[in-house]
Amino acid sequence: MIYILISVCFSVLVSVLLKLAKRYEIDNKQAIAWNYSIAGFLTWVIYRSEIPNLTESIFPVYIALGLLLPSLFVILALSIRYTGIVRTDIAQRLSLFIPVLSAFFLFGEEQSAIKIIGIGIAFLAIIFSIPWQKDQGEKSGVWLYPLLVFIGMGIIDTLFKQIAKTSDIPFTSSLFIVFIIAFSISIFYLLYLYFFNKLRFTLINLICGWILGIANFGNILFYLKAHQDLANQPSIVFSSMNIGVILLGSAVGIFVFKERLSRLNYAGILLALISIIVLYFAQ
Repeated sequence: MIYILISVCFSVLVSVLLKLAKRYEIDNKQAIAWNYSIAGFLTWVIYRSEIPNLTESIFPVYIALGLLLPSLFVILALSIRYTGIVRTDIAQRLSLFIPVLSAFFLFGEEQSAIKIIGIGIAFLAIIFSIPWQKDQGEKSGVWLYPLLVFIGMGIIDTLFKQIAKTSDIPFTSSLFIVFIIAFSISIFYLLYLYFFNKLRFTLINLICGWILGIANFGNILFYLKAHQDLANQPSIVFSSMNIGVILLGSAVGIFVFKERLSRLNYAGILLALISIIVLYFAQ
């Protein structure tokens, strides 16, 4: 269980770093791009990942993930900035119900009443957690950010599940390829901004990006180690990870960053925890 705890801490640390970026005038676009460079490097060093022969059927999935990951990371940063760590982490963790739905319709898994109940509770939790009413001075339409995080993370999880089900390539090798693609796309975008929008590359953004990448990779590394340590109990890893992130993320957001939540939002936190427990028993 120590691996799960460490993974939870790294996951929340990523949110904290994105929250602090605005305070210290860090360019999220640059930091996110450099994050993938160090994450890819660490994946190669630790797992000795190699680029295998890719089939035509799986390569578009890698491209899609390479595009979605940095794009969603930017949206994640905006969601944390404008709606807070608590709501964003709930949206991110409840996105699990999208791959559960895709398992029914895309991969032909058997439906069950308890899974449907869990999905329904998760949907209510999202509705309750979204900041529908803006506070005074708050940017309008901020509810869209956690909603996009929810949808985007669900699509990414589904694509990774598709890789696992349709490919013999090790997961760490797939992750390495996706990190390379994500970094390449991000750098091309930054170069476009450099030549046409006068973007300035700075050392501080590089350093912060590497710190972000280490935290991002740490989350993945210890999550995989938890699955290896509890190989016969994947549902425990799945549920403990999601519940841990919601609880720790909520505590940090409320007590450290003084994020204000409505009663409806608190109900959303409770429903999120219940939905994860229900989906755990449905495994």
